[in-house]
Parts: sequence; C-alpha cells; structure tokens
Amino acid sequence: MTAMAPTRTEPDLSYLLDHTGHVLRTRMAAALAEIGLTARMHCVLVHALEEERTQIQLAEIGDMDKTTMVVTVDALEEAGLAERRPSSTDRRARIIAVTEEGARVARRSQEIVDRVHAEALAALPEDEREVLVRALNRLAGGHLAAPVESPQSVRRARQRGK
Repeated sequence: MTAMAPTRTEPDLSYLLDHTGHVLRTRMAAALAEIGLTARMHCVLVHALEEERTQIQLAEIGDMDKTTMVVTVDALEEAGLAERRPSSTDRRARIIAVTEEGARVARRSQEIVDRVHAEALAALPEDEREVLVRALNRLAGGHLAAPVESPQSVRRARQRGK
C-alpha cells in the first residue's frame, strides 16, 4: 500500500525562486556568450570599474571561491580586458584593473544584462513588475538576506516533475 503524500498548504517558494533564477541565469549566460563573456566575467569587470578593488574583494562581491575567481581573472587577462596591478593605496595588495577594451566590453555587457532583465520582467503585466522587484528586494534585504549554517550542503532545488 502506498502512503498518501502530505497536502501542500503553501506555494512551493523554493521551487519557484530556484527554477526562475536558474532559467534567468541560463538566458544571461547565452546572451553574454554572444560577446565572449560569462556572468562572472561581467561581474568582475563592472565592479572593478566602480573603484579600486582587490581580487578578494571582487570574489566576495561575486560570491566566488578563490579558485573560480583566479580562473575568471585569468580569462579576463587573456582576453585583454583586465590585468592585475599593485594597489595605489596598499603596496602589498594587487587590484584588478580594467583595460580600455575591458571598459568598452563592460558597457556592452551591462546593456545585455539590462536587456535580459527587462525581457524577464516584460513577461509580467506592467503593474506587477514593480511589485515583484520590491518584494524580492525586501526578502533579499531582510528575512532571506543571509544563509544559515546547515549540517548538509545545500544543492540546487529539484526540478518539478516533467
């Protein structure tokens, strides 16, 4: 005999956020690939242009581990878009400096990122777009601002049955 599944009393928020986030990331990856960038490369370029930042600072902003950050900066250097340089304020630190070509590519990649976000929001009626963004900002800045410790690693949520 098969046991009855418990009745769901709330929407599956984990699935909804994870699935839409995953699909948005795939669309972003495909769009940025058209100009030879990854989302991580875009993140590093844009944030390195804002102010002088070390590789460690940029890794924290982009939520990247050390190895991923090194690979990302190596790729940016190989493409001539960024370079590692000594910091102007701390001679022990090295910063990621964006080249002229890197700044041009960063402007283009930001246009692409903005377009992908606009396309996603355009799927909603106009009056719901601002409400969604405001609600997500409230969650991201409040109750869901920081992850909690977990004894088990957390993986991407399951896919809804096909």
